[in-house]
Amino acid sequence: MNTPSSPLDDTDIQLLNLLQHDASQSNQALAERLGLSPATCHRRIKHLKDEGYIEGQVAILSPQKMADALGWGLSALVEISLDMQTQEALDAFEQRALAEDEVQQCWRVSPGPDFILVVQVKDMPAYQDLARRLFTQDSQVRNVRAFFAVKRAKFGTQWPLPPLPATRRQD
Repeated sequence: MNTPSSPLDDTDIQLLNLLQHDASQSNQALAERLGLSPATCHRRIKHLKDEGYIEGQVAILSPQKMADALGWGLSALVEISLDMQTQEALDAFEQRALAEDEVQQCWRVSPGPDFILVVQVKDMPAYQDLARRLFTQDSQVRNVRAFFAVKRAKFGTQWPLPPLPATRRQD
């Protein structure tokens, strides 16, 4: 699986695959699934974290359950185009977007708009407040197109890595 230039071996790839599908597995369970000692498994996970392959481990919340419980139910994908695409203008807008808790993801893209934001807010008035702070008060923002989600058909966080070989899999 690994290429000559790849710093990851097959075991690293398999470990990442298992973790990205269920990071709540114990070190013991991961070690057993991969045929490793728990100490070796722990060292490999620590190395993958130290090298930045694993950025963090989180709980992914259900948007519907959270909306039902808290009333937060408006998701939007927002395209942003700036008047000027200088490094300073792009960096300044990006920093302002990153500072907003409602902005879940911020992507610089090309071609087309300069940014695509994934936004989660309570309701339309909350979106309008965010828009006022982030878009209308910035003289560099030329165009904003917002798309409001009506259904989430798929959501994933996993990289498409090769699956664990059947000979080691313990289901």
